[in-house]
Amino acid sequence: MNLQPESKRRSRATITDVARKAGVSIATVSRVINQTAAVAPETESQVRAAITALNYRPQSAARVLASRKTKTIGLLIPEISGDFFSPLLRGIEAETRNAGFALLIYATQREQATEATDLQPLREHNTGGMLVFVNSLPEKELIRLDQIEFPVVLIHCSSPEGLNIPCVTIENKHSAQAMIDHLIEVHNCRRIAFLTGADGQEDSYWREMGYRESLAAHDIPFDPQLVTTGGFNRHDAHKAIANWLREGLAFDAVFAGDDEAAVGVLTALKAGNKRVPEDVAVTGFDDLHLSRYLHPPLTTVRAPTEQVGREATRQLVRLIQEGEADPLVLLPTELVIRQSCGCAGP
Repeated sequence: MNLQPESKRRSRATITDVARKAGVSIATVSRVINQTAAVAPETESQVRAAITALNYRPQSAARVLASRKTKTIGLLIPEISGDFFSPLLRGIEAETRNAGFALLIYATQREQATEATDLQPLREHNTGGMLVFVNSLPEKELIRLDQIEFPVVLIHCSSPEGLNIPCVTIENKHSAQAMIDHLIEVHNCRRIAFLTGADGQEDSYWREMGYRESLAAHDIPFDPQLVTTGGFNRHDAHKAIANWLREGLAFDAVFAGDDEAAVGVLTALKAGNKRVPEDVAVTGFDDLHLSRYLHPPLTTVRAPTEQVGREATRQLVRLIQEGEADPLVLLPTELVIRQSCGCAGP
C-alpha cells in the first residue's frame, strides 16, 4: 500500500500530450489510433510522428472498446448495503448512466477479496473498465490489469508502488487534525481516544496522522493505550469502548474514526452509564445521513461520498475513451459541529 498518494506523478505520455504535440484535437488522435474515421494523410502523419516521438502507448482496452462498443463499467465493492455505500453507489450509478454506460456490480464481501480467481465475475472480458473500492481486489490482480493496460480507477486507496493506477479519494489528515484541535481548544479535552479502521486502510492512516499531529501541536503526549481498532463498524467500536470502560481506562473524548463506529461508541457509553457529551465527547467522520439524527447529534467531518462516486466514474470513462485520467483526485472535507462534542450545535 502506498501511503503517499499526493506524491504520485504520471510517468507515461498521454493522448493529450500527443494531441498537443501534433497540434490536433484528442478526437483526431483517437481516430488515427482506432481507425474509426478518415483523417487527412498529412494530419495522420503528424499524429503518428508525435506518437513515435513521445513513445506513446495507447490503452489496449480503449481500442477494444472502440472496436467492440463495450459500454459496460464494472464496480468491485465490499458490500452494496449500509449508510456509507448508498451515496457512493448513487453517484456512480448516476454518472455511469449520464455517460451512456451500463453498470455491473460485484460485492466481494472483504474476506473473499484476498486472492485473484478465474471465477471473478468482473474482468476485461465483460467490462470496458473497472472501479475498485479499497481492499476489493488483490494487488497481484491490479498488477495484471495494469500490465495489460486495462482501465481501472481506485476508490479510497492509492495505486500500489510502481504502478500508475488513477485514484479518487478524500482529504483526511487536515480535517481530522481540525477535529482534534476543536476538542482540545474549545472543550479542553486532554484524554482523547482514537479508533482506527482495518489494518492497511489508508483513510484510517491519514486520520490517525491528523490526530497525532494535533496532539503534538498542543504538547499532549501520544498515549498508545488510547488507540485501538474500531474497524469502521458499530460492533468493533462498541466492543472497544466496552473493554476500556471495564478496564477503567480514563478518557474524556473519542474520535471514532468514522460515523458507523461512532454509533457503536454511543451505545457502549450509554450502556456504561456515561453521558455524552457531559462525561465523554464523541466525534465521527463521513457525515452519514443518520449522524444528524443520533442522540446527541454527531459532530463529524463531512466527506463528499456521492461526489467521490461521480468523480471516479468520470475518470474511468475518460480513461476508457481517451486513454488517460488524473493520477490523483483529492476531494475536500469539512468539519460539521453538532452537540456530541459539547457544542450547542446548529
